[in-house]
Amino acid sequence: MLHPLPITHCVLFLAFMNICIMPARGDTFTFRADRMSGGRAAGREVTVLTGGAEVRSDNLLLKANRIEIHGDNNQFIDCTGGVWGRDEEKDILFQTDRLRYDRKLKIARLEGNSTLEDKKNDIVAKGRFIEYDDQSEVTIFQVSVRLFKDTMVCRSEYAVYRRTEKILDLSGFPVVFKKNDEFRADRIRVDLDTDDVTMEGTVSGSIKD
Repeated sequence: MLHPLPITHCVLFLAFMNICIMPARGDTFTFRADRMSGGRAAGREVTVLTGGAEVRSDNLLLKANRIEIHGDNNQFIDCTGGVWGRDEEKDILFQTDRLRYDRKLKIARLEGNSTLEDKKNDIVAKGRFIEYDDQSEVTIFQVSVRLFKDTMVCRSEYAVYRRTEKILDLSGFPVVFKKNDEFRADRIRVDLDTDDVTMEGTVSGSIKD
């Protein structure tokens, strides 16, 4: 449960109000936390929220132990510790160790143990680095990539998920498991709408009746 700012921090809160709620390109931007600190030196404006920190930028809600906001018109949001987020319009959830969000480009970069869940398409994906582009609806996964959909499991070191087309491209030792079947190749494309698999390069696999 988030708590209101202590009375002793009210003056500080008012001092930073004009920094923290200034919209970028007209979107809605609000925040709250147990504590807030920062500075307004020219070219180095920064606001730090700690303790149940929460930021809402348009349709994106972010929660973390610590959130740092900086850049012109609060363009950049840096979240660390127990990071949780949700794109409320697309119903996409993510959890990670660290998240960096560019409010102008609407790109989120997740680092560490990261999970992205596309609830609308029943897809859960994991990786050590995830870049989520809200405008193009293209997500890039890197390092120890795992994607789960129904009875299908996809693994690789690199993957590109095109949400609009429902296409997943895998490379870097990719393998796809569909029930009892296994598919391996240099490059694998999966149609997540039909579960069809297309393979290129050195192809191998096994199919069980």
